[in-house]
Amino acid sequence: MALSAELLLHGYSIGIFPMAENRDDPEIFWVDPKMRGVMPLDGFHISRSLAKRMRTTTMTVTVDQDFDAVVDGCADRVETWINPEIRKLYSALHKTDRAHSLEVWEGDALVGGVYGVTLGAAFFGESMFSRRTDASKIALACLVELLGRGGFKLFDTQFITEHLASLGGVEISRAHYHQLLDTAQAQPARFLAPRSPQDVMQRMTQTS
Repeated sequence: MALSAELLLHGYSIGIFPMAENRDDPEIFWVDPKMRGVMPLDGFHISRSLAKRMRTTTMTVTVDQDFDAVVDGCADRVETWINPEIRKLYSALHKTDRAHSLEVWEGDALVGGVYGVTLGAAFFGESMFSRRTDASKIALACLVELLGRGGFKLFDTQFITEHLASLGGVEISRAHYHQLLDTAQAQPARFLAPRSPQDVMQRMTQTS
């Protein structure tokens, strides 16, 4: 069966997600990790250096201004699981308001971003990229604040990297993840406009 945008959404609803071995491999397989990475929406860690950067940065943040460019930025690396078919499917989901991007700009240059899929109050983070120091950290901080403000309950990061762990990401069991997923996708949420890095830093500091 050919993979469609609808089948892709169904996969997320039951806790699996697609990947390709590399950009040139046409085959797509489903992944169901035994341990799942999540970013607690009340547990994002802003270090002193990141707080300083967010207070003084001239970078700006937007939502859904250039979804395809964010996906391309995420795929622009030596090894990537984003092949042309996966890119096409996420672009289709974006056109139906099921996939969203958060962009980080330095002037007119796209220097970072993150994208993912939404189902109810669950956000499935797919990938992120950075072309400037701390751009991906600023993207994640702004995304976490946006998700919390919009009523989201689950931020799925799929796996935990050292980078995500340093920002507050944790690993949970597959069974625990499915409990959180079932609860979250049954609830409503809205993907809102972003706040500036300065406003996000201030709000997170006040609520931490």
